[in-house]
Amino acid sequence: MIYEKPRFYPAGDRFIEVELGNEMSFSLNIAVHALAAAIRAAALPGIIELIPEMASMQISYDADRIAFDDVTREVERLYASASAGDEIELDSRLITIPVLYFDPWCEACIADYRRRVTDKTEDPELLCALNNLAGRSHLKRLHAAPEYWVAALGFWPGLCSLMPLDPRARLVAPKYNPPRSWTPKGAIGIGGAITCIYPDRTPGGYQIFARTPVPIWDREQKLPAFRESLALFRPGDRVRFIPIERDEYDYIEGKVNEGVYEHSVVDYQKFSMANYRRWLSRLESAA
Repeated sequence: MIYEKPRFYPAGDRFIEVELGNEMSFSLNIAVHALAAAIRAAALPGIIELIPEMASMQISYDADRIAFDDVTREVERLYASASAGDEIELDSRLITIPVLYFDPWCEACIADYRRRVTDKTEDPELLCALNNLAGRSHLKRLHAAPEYWVAALGFWPGLCSLMPLDPRARLVAPKYNPPRSWTPKGAIGIGGAITCIYPDRTPGGYQIFARTPVPIWDREQKLPAFRESLALFRPGDRVRFIPIERDEYDYIEGKVNEGVYEHSVVDYQKFSMANYRRWLSRLESAA
């Protein structure tokens, strides 16, 4: 459900948690981004940072310049005037990520978990079984088919939550129980209906089945894509996965290590909700 009015919760003396609904949907997430865009355009004094999430956002504010009640009143006003309808048009970069599917590093991680923690169906086979896929080739084709919407960043610096924009490519899977103690940097996995890319070697619970050689987080900001931010993605970006083979993986990794790799980022595009809904309607009509 998307709430008629935002719900506000103090999150310390300088943060406010703003909840817009209690479901996991693209419609709710686009409402979050529409509100974030409206707050940024309003340039409210004392607002320091906005952190959009799947169904909510966190607002950082300077309590010496604007009071809690004033923030909530202004955000509620903006929410009433901001639309999540067809007129929404947001800046949306398209970022291409090269991916080696069924890579040896994820396979080693899965094998280590099965040996040390508990036995389980290997992640690619589990995804195939749960989504009625013919096999690994089918999984690879389906996962690489759509563009993905960057719904949120979080859990770990630079980690992205990605929603497929094509409903025909929706894949689902449970998370590990218990979670892994480590995951290869650059691993790609699915948990629930969300795809993520692990920005570093971290614990994790998504079912993993691929790896990218390009970084999505760079604290040293060595590569051109990180000159303005430590994280590659922004909420509202779109991601396209491009399958590659091992020789290309090694070539790209070499360029990354040399500090000369150029990420593929198209930054002159917008996402139109009206156009997207028309496209979805055509898909439904053809089904």
